[in-house]
Amino acid sequence: MKNRTALVLHSGGQDSTTCLFWALQRFAGVRALCITYGQRHAPEVEVARQIAARAGVAFQLLDATVISRLSQNSLTQHDMVMDQEQPAGAYPNTFVPGRNLFFLTFAAVIARSHGIRDIVTGVSQADYSGYPDCRDTFIRSANATLNLSMDEQFILHTPLMWLSKAETWALADELGVFDLIKKETLTCYNGIPADGCGQCPACKLRKTGLEVYEKTRINAARR
Repeated sequence: MKNRTALVLHSGGQDSTTCLFWALQRFAGVRALCITYGQRHAPEVEVARQIAARAGVAFQLLDATVISRLSQNSLTQHDMVMDQEQPAGAYPNTFVPGRNLFFLTFAAVIARSHGIRDIVTGVSQADYSGYPDCRDTFIRSANATLNLSMDEQFILHTPLMWLSKAETWALADELGVFDLIKKETLTCYNGIPADGCGQCPACKLRKTGLEVYEKTRINAARR
């Protein structure tokens, strides 16, 4: 892959930033695509821009705020009380229907315009908060559909698909960006960088994974 360029869907959060640096180690060139869709944690856009600049990659911001007008959910309806846990037998109201399908479609069109066939996204089935569009089956289906719809041979890369949050922290450490991701990314649904609000589902998942990984680090250092 050293002679190819990848387009990374980059939000400025833990997962997408890990994917950005994963791609930088594997591809000759990397472009970052950030999408604004009316999300309540909009400050992530500027974080993504700053991280892309620090990584030395081209950054593109796409306005897709139409997504916020298509469904009722707590990430785009700022007055809706956010589910802190997944309700029994239902998706959490932080689920934005169609979001990843839209994102991948936009990414594929933009990638095609640059002659890019490799698209990287940070979805994970291991720690996916109950979102159906983070599953491997969805990615495989979307990949086939994008290829058929544009008569191209895109490859959707999902380096975090089978990683827990603790394992994602471990990957960041292997890539040499553990401190950057811990201190400078924005994962929080309430738009607070680094450790975030500590209460929203994204913060809880991030914190739990970090605690597990840091215990592993400490134990390894003692051996």
